[in-house]
Amino acid sequence: MKRFILFAAALVCMGATVSAQQRTAAPAFPEYTFTTVKAAPITSIKNQASSGTCWSFSAISFLESEAIRLCNIKDEAKYPDFSEFYVVGNSYKERAEKYVRLDGKLNFSVGSGCGDALDIVKNHGIVPNEQVTGVNYGTPLPSQSELDNVLLGYVEAIAKSRKPSTAWKRGFAAIVDEYFGKASDTFTVDGKQYTAASYRDAMKINADDYIELTSFTHHPFYTWFALEVADNWRGTQSYNVPIDEMMAVLDNALENGYTACWGADVSHTGFTRDGLGILVAPQAAPAAGSDQQRWVGSDAAAAAARPVEIKEAVPTQESRQEEFDNKTMTDDHGMHIFGIAKDQNGKKYYMVKNSWGETGRYKGIWYVTEAFVKAQTLDITIHKDALTKSLKTKLGVK
Repeated sequence: MKRFILFAAALVCMGATVSAQQRTAAPAFPEYTFTTVKAAPITSIKNQASSGTCWSFSAISFLESEAIRLCNIKDEAKYPDFSEFYVVGNSYKERAEKYVRLDGKLNFSVGSGCGDALDIVKNHGIVPNEQVTGVNYGTPLPSQSELDNVLLGYVEAIAKSRKPSTAWKRGFAAIVDEYFGKASDTFTVDGKQYTAASYRDAMKINADDYIELTSFTHHPFYTWFALEVADNWRGTQSYNVPIDEMMAVLDNALENGYTACWGADVSHTGFTRDGLGILVAPQAAPAAGSDQQRWVGSDAAAAAARPVEIKEAVPTQESRQEEFDNKTMTDDHGMHIFGIAKDQNGKKYYMVKNSWGETGRYKGIWYVTEAFVKAQTLDITIHKDALTKSLKTKLGVK
């Protein structure tokens, strides 16, 4: 969701073992047994592979769960499978136009956010995945480095032009459509014909029904502002609330059958590549050894010294702001929070659907502690009906 140059921006989102921040070795974690307390339906685990499109995968997963809820779909065989790359492609086209208008003074990378996806859905609709698979270039899974470099070079050239031609937008769109695939004007789902807009409406998705929340002190609470991260190129507005209130909204949502689109920092040591997110206290992490240990830890060392419980840091409003200001908490990755679980000791975790394929101990699901979510969240997006009563009153939501 953000980073310094196009390729570097994609690495964390694609699940590679690289981060713009240095990652120390993770401590040995205990063996966990998780019990689901509450979980909303989700669609199958997807794999963004070698693309930095976590923002679209998380947003589309979120909207698929919303469609299941709103349309009261009970049969898993009937669950929707929306196209992530229909959203990505349209985002690229709109961002390219803004980039040229601003003479290149805009972040042009693969990253973005949930708010961008919602704007695309509002302006363009939704299509089934089979319409735009995103891999129209000879690989079974997304592999975008060639396309991303081509598009960046293209818009840089146009932005430098003294008088852009009337052909450049068509040319740009043709490149995107050739790599991702181009949706038909009409398509059929379950025997019914739709356009992208009518299919969105049939799925009961109204982009205006969703609210993005954040929690930082460099803006007043209970006001709207555009979060200052490079991937927020569209300027999506977030409503700023105290962190405890944001956590209360998240819990209220999950306990009442809603889910949340989650923007977070995953470069923290405690976010493992094996399905855990734990806010490891600094003193709990051992010194880095080999390069492998430096990034993902040592399986042998972990097996030899598994503790009973990991000591977590205690996040505060002040610690969140400090980390945001000094850029140790950044806009790394988008995921989908869909439930609550407890471990064998009764400790609470959030259930998170990732987009790195069926990887890790829990086959693509992460179990993330309250402390981690409280400390590492940049923003959450929820349906307005999932707000707490007090926040609905503040926002004037009925």
